Amino acid sequence: MAAAPEADVAATSLFGADRRLCSADILAPAEVRARIEVAVLNFLAALASPTSPAISVLPLINRTSANCSLRSGLLSDVSSVYLSYAFCKRSLMRENTATAFIRVWKVMVMCYKILGEGKMVHQRELFYKLLSDSPKYFSCQRHVNRAIQDVVSLLQCTRQSLGVMASSRGALIGRLVLHEPDEEQIDCSILGASGHAITGDLNVLSRLNLSSDARYIIVVEKDAIFQRLAEDRLYNQLPCILITAKGYPDIATRFILHRLSQTFPNMPIFALVDWNPAGLAILCTYKYGSISMGLESYRYACNVKWLGLRGDDLQLIPESAFQELKPRDLQIAKSLLSSKFLQESHRAELTLMVETGKRAEIEALYSHGFDFLGKYIARKIVQGDYI
Repeated sequence: MAAAPEADVAATSLFGADRRLCSADILAPAEVRARIEVAVLNFLAALASPTSPAISVLPLINRTSANCSLRSGLLSDVSSVYLSYAFCKRSLMRENTATAFIRVWKVMVMCYKILGEGKMVHQRELFYKLLSDSPKYFSCQRHVNRAIQDVVSLLQCTRQSLGVMASSRGALIGRLVLHEPDEEQIDCSILGASGHAITGDLNVLSRLNLSSDARYIIVVEKDAIFQRLAEDRLYNQLPCILITAKGYPDIATRFILHRLSQTFPNMPIFALVDWNPAGLAILCTYKYGSISMGLESYRYACNVKWLGLRGDDLQLIPESAFQELKPRDLQIAKSLLSSKFLQESHRAELTLMVETGKRAEIEALYSHGFDFLGKYIARKIVQGDYI
């Protein structure tokens, strides 16, 4: 996993230009297939070398915190995670990377076929196909997910460009009308409490025409809270759009949130998450992106404000509703505290969680009645009580 020096970037990367910031390009199927063909030709050239035949290594952009930094937009207040041109290697000759090396090639072969057929497949579909063809190398979804990210790092193109979609769990509701060309428009203010399901196809999401008279966007961590606010028609009392990924944000939910932020730049985005390390991690993923997808993070990052729950709200929660931090919470907290992008106000909240050893869920506010949550949100927004 050794990183290549910057001077060796041009020689090491298959497709990288001499820049410090890496990004994954949105490419047409023909260009992605061409990049795969280049990778194959390089492999064969090394193997057929008359002087020193060898099985070449695969140079991948290093997706670790050591190769991660935060960049700020020149013309906006949005910051995002980015990766530099430092490389790790997948090699058939190294015991600890040999299996990963083979997985990368098998995923590239499958993507080459998918793109040639003009199809898009979900990651789950790809897993079952690879499980059927190569059970020795793909025994769980995690193996496929990591191999896809390796291919993104090698070819420096987006996952969508590979013909692969991640399943979307997201939904939205409120003062928003969606209109796909040649399709009927969807008024998200008259839907049931489950809202409108967000498709995992980014091509479809990119074609949507968006119109809204909302003043705010509220990102909700949990589906149950989302449905409570939707059932209460919060958006009729407070002109807003509600959106949720039902937990950790998937790409499609982040993509449509970013589109909303670009289409309505004066519409602030607020996050409603649990007061625990996982809630803050979810907020940071919406706000900055993730290291594992650092090549694409800038495409989805948004200036998200932390509305609640926060330390100042703990007085509203009965003592019996607090829970002890779990080992997993402490692990997430340690990772966040060591990161380069956590802003000071967020760091202070996280430190308070760790020092008290406590966590609280949004549902604890129901101790004041089921209609309290909407009033809580409206009051905090009107008073400017967010960070």
